[in-house]
Amino acid sequence: MTGARVDARGWGWRHAGRRRWAVSGLDLVIHPGERVLLLGASGAGKSTLLRGLAGVLGDTEDGESAGGLRMDGEAPARVRGRAGLVLQDPDSQVVLARVGDDIAFGCENLGIDREEIWRRVDAARDAVGLRVPRDHPTTALSGGQKQRLALAGALAMGPGLLLLDEPTANLDPAGAVEVRDAMVAAATGAGATLVVVEHRVELWAEHVDRVIVLAADGGLLADGAPSAVFDAHARTLTDAGVWVPGVSVAAAVRTRWADAPELLTARSLAVGRRGFGERIPRVAASGIDVALRAGRTLAVTGPNGAGKSTLAMTLAGLREPVAGTVAASAGLRAGLRPAPHRWRSRDLLTRIGMVFQEPEHQLLATRVRDELAIGPRALGLSEAQIAERIDPLLDRLRLARLADANPFTLSGGEKRRLTVAAAIATEPAVLLLDEPTYGQDARTWRELADLIDALRAAGTAVGIVSHDPDLVDLLADDRVRVGA
Repeated sequence: MTGARVDARGWGWRHAGRRRWAVSGLDLVIHPGERVLLLGASGAGKSTLLRGLAGVLGDTEDGESAGGLRMDGEAPARVRGRAGLVLQDPDSQVVLARVGDDIAFGCENLGIDREEIWRRVDAARDAVGLRVPRDHPTTALSGGQKQRLALAGALAMGPGLLLLDEPTANLDPAGAVEVRDAMVAAATGAGATLVVVEHRVELWAEHVDRVIVLAADGGLLADGAPSAVFDAHARTLTDAGVWVPGVSVAAAVRTRWADAPELLTARSLAVGRRGFGERIPRVAASGIDVALRAGRTLAVTGPNGAGKSTLAMTLAGLREPVAGTVAASAGLRAGLRPAPHRWRSRDLLTRIGMVFQEPEHQLLATRVRDELAIGPRALGLSEAQIAERIDPLLDRLRLARLADANPFTLSGGEKRRLTVAAAIATEPAVLLLDEPTYGQDARTWRELADLIDALRAAGTAVGIVSHDPDLVDLLADDRVRVGA
């Protein structure tokens, strides 16, 4: 299959009920076989453009469009099988219960011969490094493995246009390189057009032909060969929040706590998760001894599928240990039983907060402001007290202009900042964050890092699960590596 051509002429899209256009005034041509890195600040409309090219933005009830967007001269919705899209949230693309069936799903919809489908399934699974059998339950996959699953499903379809939205965001560094190489090789081998949205700019810069940068207020900020764009526009791009190779965005770190009391401890801990229909959890990690201390940051690292997220949820009281113990200090539990998984949700609110790897799993309200107010309202705070807590968070995390928006219409990076803010709004003594910098531009990365450090310096015990080495190097007081 040959590469697809993309044409945009004054194109824009606005979600229903939103005043601000997600994308506007976009004029560009992407030629067949080009490899493009699509950049822009968080919320600039990168994901919206990919969805538009895939023909899945929705109808007039979901929003309105302006101008024209074409793929090979057709409206993208009329040639959906021509594009393969991997979304920011891989969990939302899991369709079937077994890995092999899920990868095959797109091919089956295209009417590909059965024997050819299974050849493609195995080839795609190997290409992205998803090292589990065809019959492995999709519910037993980690976040990073689900990301590989979604990539394999897109590859197996053999699309003329491959659209990747943050394809390596939840992957460990070695896995990110492996997936990048697989995507580049697959696109090159098939002559497909490749468009990648990725905040890990250095990972892709030498492997693309072209960099396109969306401006926050519409149109393009820059467009050209990678070296030309980064050399000529480094300052402008950095000011706009774009990660520029070689430009540091590290934040300052406040005074460290040396003599810090333990608030939460795990001893001889084994953690696990159940697949669909399974009564006994599969052990994801074991032999863990770790402590979360007031005023210190614990970084949990390790390869995909090692059990990092499962460990975080177990420490947060959201999963029962498979073996061993998790115990809260007397001061933290204040009369409750030691094991957090035996506490009520209300008991957890001011004690242990958790931000999931997938922001969509935590969104409950239909307005951003109301999402932030859920926890404080559950604590019985007055409306004035609630506003006093959430208004500074809206401003600090650049969400104030989105206060009345539906959380599900936000970009991936904005959803991440919203769920972090919602966890902070209840002022927990212990805060666990799973990939907190996922989907962030350089500016919001720095602001999130500074906010996490401020919480730590004020006495919060912070745990971060992260594949972001810059964040870990900056903030970690203590570290634990899970898996090989």
